[in-house]
Amino acid sequence: MLFPIFTTMKKYPIGIQDFRELRKGGYLYVDKTKKIAKVIESGKYYFLSRPRRFGKSLLISTLKYLFQGERELFEGLWLEGKYDFQPHPVLHFSFSTLGYKDIGLEAGLYQALDNKAAEAGFTLTQRGLGPRFQELIQRLGKGEQKVVLLIDEYDKPLVDYIDTPDKAGENREILKNLFSVLKDSDTFLRFFLITGVSKFSKVSLFSDLNNLEDITLAPAAATLTGYTQAELELYFEEPLRELAEAERVDSNALLEKVRLWYNGYQWHGPERLYNPFSILNLAKQQRFANFWWETGTPTFLIKKLREGFHYNLNQLEASNVMFESFTLDNLNWLALLFQTGYLTIQSYDPEDRLYTLDYPNLEVKDTMHQHLLAAFREAPYTESYPVLIQIKRALEKGNLERFIELVDTLFSSIPYQIFLQQQEAFFHAILHLSFSGIGLLVQSEVSTAKGRADTVVHTKSRIYVMEFKLDGSAESALQQIREKRYGNPFLGQEKEVVALGVNFSSAEKAVAEWKAVPYGELLVEG
Repeated sequence: MLFPIFTTMKKYPIGIQDFRELRKGGYLYVDKTKKIAKVIESGKYYFLSRPRRFGKSLLISTLKYLFQGERELFEGLWLEGKYDFQPHPVLHFSFSTLGYKDIGLEAGLYQALDNKAAEAGFTLTQRGLGPRFQELIQRLGKGEQKVVLLIDEYDKPLVDYIDTPDKAGENREILKNLFSVLKDSDTFLRFFLITGVSKFSKVSLFSDLNNLEDITLAPAAATLTGYTQAELELYFEEPLRELAEAERVDSNALLEKVRLWYNGYQWHGPERLYNPFSILNLAKQQRFANFWWETGTPTFLIKKLREGFHYNLNQLEASNVMFESFTLDNLNWLALLFQTGYLTIQSYDPEDRLYTLDYPNLEVKDTMHQHLLAAFREAPYTESYPVLIQIKRALEKGNLERFIELVDTLFSSIPYQIFLQQQEAFFHAILHLSFSGIGLLVQSEVSTAKGRADTVVHTKSRIYVMEFKLDGSAESALQQIREKRYGNPFLGQEKEVVALGVNFSSAEKAVAEWKAVPYGELLVEG
């Protein structure tokens, strides 16, 4: 049977991570076999980190059937006719299916090892998790073909308990015992790939197994998962054409919108990638939405950002150290944001050896702003977005009285005693997240020749140059705009430039006074 590259049945493999099921079922498969072949040919021991729902499990499954020699599944793909498909014994473990939340990690691993042995027709006799694992590898690898070891989401038992340090630490020790035997199993292994979201130390993988190559940022793995622009336009031509017709735009405008929403991930080189899960849902549902975020809210990460008052996540710099492994008791919030996919690499400065990180796309940025705003306001997530939309509408209409009412609403849900503890921090966090989340062109702390404006908001017909004071006066805010000439860079843009001075009272937790003046008149007054 020849498997088609394209399908007119519009069967998109949403939630399908088994390569055989995908191919037998006639689902769309974006052919990654050329890149997979290069990885197989160039090394033996690999670690790959990618965010959730980014194709790691499908990659592992593809390798499983490839090494098992199931040639028919690869008919019509690049690899057909270029690989010998000699079968190897394959050990495939997906840590997400171990049932460790029900029976515990150790019991789940014992059960998985015993099941693999039973499938091979023998019973394991060694006691202890590590020795039992080593026995399984050695007995399977005694024949002519060595063992292929594939481990998916190794860190899930750690990530799932990241806010329960004792349990996470217990699971880390169990993993350490399991993986400690791999170093002495080299002669029995043909190939080893382990995937995860995070690179945790003290689990033997990154200390004892010194021949394990981390290809997270390597050129060979740059497009191993995720969709490139070329792959998007080739494999999703039909659904994109249908979506363009539904939205009544031409193909170029539609592609630009898709790029804005879902493109932007980068691990090496200039190629930016699309999140596969989001694109598959876009193709099937024919609508733009935050598909990826809806599969899991990062509660622990939001909590950590809130505690550290980290809310401006644009253009953050990080060194190579950030990409190295870290311990459970020393979690770097910036490294977590990168490894979990909420930030990605925007650029790299080889001279200073610094990476610049930023949001990958609108899907992530939009929802992160809403969740962070809800966390800082101590309000339900569902309450913030309607307020933001009302702020946007008020500013677009020039209704500043309504805008000030809505600013008060944003602060009203914060318990007074908590707000008093860090007035300045809360003040700036709420305002930054609110303006950044309303879908307008917002520039916070805009640099001019004479200083920094707090916020500049661009609407279709107006540019608002805003200065906020905490326990000051609206007049002093306007005076600062005038003296520092904050609005000068925006003159001559065929839009009305409005200077808005706002004084916020920490005692009342509300706007005490405000004043708006056309920027040109403000300059005349000065």
